[in-house]
Amino acid sequence: MLTKVDHSNPQLIAALVRRSYGRLLAMLSVRSGDLASAEDALANAFEIALNNWPAQGVPNNPEGWLFTVARRQLIDQARSAQTQQRHQEEFSYLLDEAAAECDPLAIPDQRLALMFACTHPAIDSSIRAPLMLQTLLGFDAASIASAFLVAPSNMAQRLVRAKHKIRVAGIRLIIPDQSAIADGLDSVLDAIYSVYTAAWSQTSDGDIQQGNLAEEALWLVQLLSELAPQEPEVFGLLALMLYAESRRAARHDAQGNYVPLQEQDCQHWDHDKIDQAEQYLRHASSMQRRGRFQIEAAIQSAHTVRRHQGKADWHAINKLYMQLYQLTDSPVVAINHAVALAEIIEPQIALAQLAQLCDNMDLKERLQNYQPYWAASAHLHQRCGNSDAAKHAYQLAIGLCTDQAARGFLQMRLKSVDISLS
Repeated sequence: MLTKVDHSNPQLIAALVRRSYGRLLAMLSVRSGDLASAEDALANAFEIALNNWPAQGVPNNPEGWLFTVARRQLIDQARSAQTQQRHQEEFSYLLDEAAAECDPLAIPDQRLALMFACTHPAIDSSIRAPLMLQTLLGFDAASIASAFLVAPSNMAQRLVRAKHKIRVAGIRLIIPDQSAIADGLDSVLDAIYSVYTAAWSQTSDGDIQQGNLAEEALWLVQLLSELAPQEPEVFGLLALMLYAESRRAARHDAQGNYVPLQEQDCQHWDHDKIDQAEQYLRHASSMQRRGRFQIEAAIQSAHTVRRHQGKADWHAINKLYMQLYQLTDSPVVAINHAVALAEIIEPQIALAQLAQLCDNMDLKERLQNYQPYWAASAHLHQRCGNSDAAKHAYQLAIGLCTDQAARGFLQMRLKSVDISLS
């Protein structure tokens, strides 16, 4: 059965790509482990669909149609190379499936296997998130390069090398057992979160292949929550991202100026998203296996208390930062903790805690070029009345800032130093 399609409505194909691309690619590549060949076959199938469906109509089972077309192309490739021993297993598998029309919805979902292949220890950590975007959502290298501020040619080469690594290293696209899921889940979550933070750092919230990158990251973690419903950190990350999304409209004022969390008008927050985040966080907590993302989400939850009490729960926030630092030993967490600490004790004590980070000489060198460190230092020096130190730190933070709106905010804070101390 075919359904007639409007030539001017490309959204149908885009929606199908988002819903089905990763599922189809995982099924096509699960046996051979050759992502590149499966991608080429699937891309050709989508191209044929774009050429034929507007005139002939959309098949009743479009996913099955795409899977069949792509699979036949892989069969042709395997048949032409069947004399080579390494193609024998793939060829036999594909011929077995070719005997009958296959409904991809009836095949176990292999996207979890694809997620773990993208974040395998053999794959460089810097390419895991881009690889996940391409294999699970079908984004092209140029779009991914734009989101991660990398030259398109460099991104394309790195993606090709990563897929080659999967093939030559024999990384199997199989759904891990429960113990393996627990071992590799952090890498999967980190990759998804890096997709989200790449979008969050974009002032313009630009689109990527007709879809917002933050929305795609949310879609990925929601997919992961369906594929691994027994993992509390998945729901912790989902809650964390929803808390952040709830504040999107409040991050900038009417003139486009950056507004820090503590100064945002909570009436502009999306309360439905906050309620969703609270539900996911409670669900994660009920599993009684606390982790990094759950603690980070709990910190954001303590900020949302301002909706009802007029101020954030700073005592809870400080306790949570202490727990998070014990878990991660991260200087980023230590910086945020120092800023939060100044809300409940003398700012001089918080400033001294921040300064202690530089006692570690290796860390001190890294912090010299870390913009949030200088922004936090400037804020605390200003709170302490240290005019010259505050100005110096603000100037360094401004010089290291790549976000136009955030730079404007820091410049206004720099101007306010003399006013606040006069």
